[in-house]
Amino acid sequence: MPRTCSVCGHENRADIDSALLSGTPLRTIADHNGLTHQSVIRHRDNHLPTTLLKAKEAEEIADADNLTAELRRVIADVHRLRARAEAEGDLRTALLGVDKALKAFELQAKLAQLIDERPQINLNISPEWLELRAVIVTALDAHPEAQQSVLRAIEGAHAIEGTAGVKHG
Repeated sequence: MPRTCSVCGHENRADIDSALLSGTPLRTIADHNGLTHQSVIRHRDNHLPTTLLKAKEAEEIADADNLTAELRRVIADVHRLRARAEAEGDLRTALLGVDKALKAFELQAKLAQLIDERPQINLNISPEWLELRAVIVTALDAHPEAQQSVLRAIEGAHAIEGTAGVKHG
């Protein structure tokens, strides 16, 4: 006879399902409800209704859409107020409106992931890399074939650009 799911029969099942959907760590859910970690995993994988998971994804998409719509309203307000200030000859306020419009535009670009603010590292000029490379090449002096192989591999790696936020070249 198959075992019944200890989470499905738990008095706090609705709270457990909600915690699973919100991304609460599984161990936290298990500990808080007197369950084993494995029982929470099995419940999540086998019994948490797929429709609930899809509903959560839909909710997140709707939240993003609402944020985008609100940003568009703010941008429209900034443009409207800037134009009004300009029409009234208040150039100082109009310029402030332009600044706010640019900030709103930048925020919109970040939300659309068109702006990448992750740090970019150029390994070719990194003092740490240059020192490490010299140590490696010197260590291989006694093994010229291996030294040449490593140097070719390093030079080949420099030909690849933009991998994982690291710029070579």
